[in-house]
Amino acid sequence: MLWIKAFHVIFMVSWFAGLFYLPRLFVYHCDVSDEAGHARFLIMERKLYGITTIGMIGTWVFALTLLVMNPAYLHSGGWLHLKIALAVVLSGYHGWLKTVIRKFAANANTRSHKFYRLINEVPAVLLIAIVILVVVKPF
Repeated sequence: MLWIKAFHVIFMVSWFAGLFYLPRLFVYHCDVSDEAGHARFLIMERKLYGITTIGMIGTWVFALTLLVMNPAYLHSGGWLHLKIALAVVLSGYHGWLKTVIRKFAANANTRSHKFYRLINEVPAVLLIAIVILVVVKPF
C-alpha cells in the first residue's frame, strides 16, 4: 500500500510541475514575433503537455488503485470527496491547456501574457487546497 501511495505522490508532483510551467511558456509565447521562436515554443509546449499528461494519468491510476485496494477510504470523511472533486477540476484545467496549445498552433491566441500569468495561479491554489485536505483532514 505504501508503494502505491509513493507512486501516487511521485506522479502527482510530476503532473503539477508541468501544470506550473506550461502556462509560463504561454506567457513567453505571447511575446514571440518571429516564426522560429513561435515554432520553438510550439514544440516545447507539445512535449511538456505530453509529459504532464503522463503525470496526470499516473496520478489517477495510483489513486484509483488505492481506492480499489481499500474502499474504506471513501468513508473516511468529506475531505477525500473534496480532494477528488478538486482533482477532477484540475483534470479539466489540464484539458483546457491543450485547447490553448491548439490555439497557439493555429496562430489564433487572443489572450495576453497577463491572462496567462493569472491563470498560472490556478494549479497553485488547487495544490494548497489538496495538501491541506490530505494532511489536516478538516472534515
